Amino acid sequence: MKLLVINGPNLNFLGIREPEVYGTATYQDLCDLITNYVENKDVELEIFQSNHEGDLVDCIQQAYYDKVEGIIINPAAYTHTSIALLDALKSVMIPAVEVHISDLTKREDFRQISYVGMAAKKTIKGHGFNGYLEAIDYLLTLK
Repeated sequence: MKLLVINGPNLNFLGIREPEVYGTATYQDLCDLITNYVENKDVELEIFQSNHEGDLVDCIQQAYYDKVEGIIINPAAYTHTSIALLDALKSVMIPAVEVHISDLTKREDFRQISYVGMAAKKTIKGHGFNGYLEAIDYLLTLK
């Protein structure tokens, strides 16, 4: 199965940004965890991160041409603002799982709306880095 993990703005600052919310593990730690997890599974994996909304839209659209079979997306702050990401996910019709390291339901009011979640088959929040692994397992069940 061909999977794409997309991470949005500021996730490259994991371990630095708000460790009381996101922990002290780094973005590289997250990438290593995901890569190691799929090592013995029948998964071709790409991981992408950008702080730029248009780059994230381009990545989603490219997934269509690359025949990606599942998308795991942590849109970060764009979760609550990006109709462009919602439309991109709807356009490509690739099963997507929205992942958030923290539990958005326990955070600020403005974080309660998820546009991206409207296009996702499932949302996993508050499970830390393990949420990505849960998303992989879920997408593998759709195969």
